[in-house]
Amino acid sequence: MRPLTRRLLTAVALTASLGALAACGPTGTKVTADDMTLGSAAAKVTVVEYASVACPHCAKWNADVFPAFKTKYIDTGKVKYVARPALTGEPTLANAGDMLARCAGKDKYFQVTDAIYHAQASIFQTGDIRGELLTIAQAVGMSEDQFNACLTDEKAAKSAERIEKSMKADKIEGTPTFIVNGKKVGGESGGEVTLAQLDAAIAEASK
Repeated sequence: MRPLTRRLLTAVALTASLGALAACGPTGTKVTADDMTLGSAAAKVTVVEYASVACPHCAKWNADVFPAFKTKYIDTGKVKYVARPALTGEPTLANAGDMLARCAGKDKYFQVTDAIYHAQASIFQTGDIRGELLTIAQAVGMSEDQFNACLTDEKAAKSAERIEKSMKADKIEGTPTFIVNGKKVGGESGGEVTLAQLDAAIAEASK
């Protein structure tokens, strides 16, 4: 499998365009088996972020706000953080990036997504999705065979369908979108939010 195949791209594009998919799956802050989480499971406040590794705004939030948010709320056990993927931006990168992070394992999921965010500008410049993702995969201990097995066309179609259903269930229009205890922060259409906005939403949810 040399390119991140044309069939994979087609599978993602076709699945993402199926407007008739049933609106089932996650709703608000209900955590499912598919969710990747950080923080205390017993936290009173759950913050869900819908994001795409192919979304420049998500990459900027990851670099500018997430470190302080993590230190203040996740590391202290005040918040359970739930990361949910979205098919925004370049669809092959969005889907394949999440697939790769999941194949790397829950303990490396956030390491891989962070690495893709940091490689995003280079990916956009070169167009070499496969090469950049393979480099990241190998950096976390995956072989090229494991990488290829992870990103098969059949798995890509199923992954895109799962993500699309989740987005429809929570009415996600753009990324990043933040949901704090069931309430969206910063508007229905999503977008970067400041730490101060999250502070206010978390304080309200903690009452």
